[in-house]
Amino acid sequence: MTERRRDPTTGEWRMFASHRQDRTFLPTEEQCPLCPTRPGRPPTEIPLPAFDVVVFENRFPSLVAKPPDPDVVGSELYQVAPSYGANEVVVYSDDHHLELADMEVGKLARIVEVWADRYAALADRSDVDYVLIFENRGEAMGVTLHHPHGQIYAYPEVPARPLLELATATAHLEQGGTCVFCDVVARERADGVRVVAQNRSFLAFVPFAARYPYEVHVTAHRHAPSLLDLSDPERADLAALLKVVLSGFDRMFGFRLPYVMAMHQAPTADHRWLPVSHLHLEFLPPHRTATKLKYLAGSELGGGAYLNDTRPEATAAALRAAAAATPGKV
Repeated sequence: MTERRRDPTTGEWRMFASHRQDRTFLPTEEQCPLCPTRPGRPPTEIPLPAFDVVVFENRFPSLVAKPPDPDVVGSELYQVAPSYGANEVVVYSDDHHLELADMEVGKLARIVEVWADRYAALADRSDVDYVLIFENRGEAMGVTLHHPHGQIYAYPEVPARPLLELATATAHLEQGGTCVFCDVVARERADGVRVVAQNRSFLAFVPFAARYPYEVHVTAHRHAPSLLDLSDPERADLAALLKVVLSGFDRMFGFRLPYVMAMHQAPTADHRWLPVSHLHLEFLPPHRTATKLKYLAGSELGGGAYLNDTRPEATAAALRAAAAATPGKV
């Protein structure tokens, strides 16, 4: 079963894909489907002896170009729709252990180029309205394959979280005539107390109203709606700042910090959002200390109201110190 159903009480569309229960779960390195196909080992998803960066369609997708008809019949109240869209896997390297944080900036820059290329390609599809590039890192975030990789979901509508941002940014623009993300960047640069790192084109900071203790946003200084609006030097600056932030995460507690990374950029079909779309990446690590996780519980899951046990200014200072030790940082 693969279909989408709309919650009539919130207006949100949700995906259902029962075949994902059977997806590969934490195989050994010898059985890894994201490694190159090597002599004497089982075939993998990548029939090459070596590679740089590879993108392919997920074998267990929730969104596809030619979805089957829904299993249930919809109604005016209970709307159901085919799962149009795409699910792609981005394998960063043929090295089973090479994380984004460990890569040279030049390698990270190539991955940024791949992200931009896939955003552009998926944006051309008539069944796609929003492209979300993301990474789930670490077993604490539910990864099912250890080989470092990211994913790209192409949705037939703007998902709930980006849609809320866009609606809020629209209200801010109508009230004050400015982009709320531009205003936030300017305020964070002026205050400095929540800044983790920055360079010519991007700013990394712990948000003023962070949901997670070590949440970090990486935001373009200028109003760039998507990766496609960045110049080549700006894309290189994004890669350089990602190196600093990711290295800082891993230095923070002395281990590879789990996180969800999500890239928010302009919807692909509805250009009315361009004035309020501002490229930014959100990093959401679940740790609140080296040994304790921030769990989403009653207030968060039941009420949608996040409770943060730390001061963003304090966690930013700790991350800033960790990030400052990154070799060759800019």
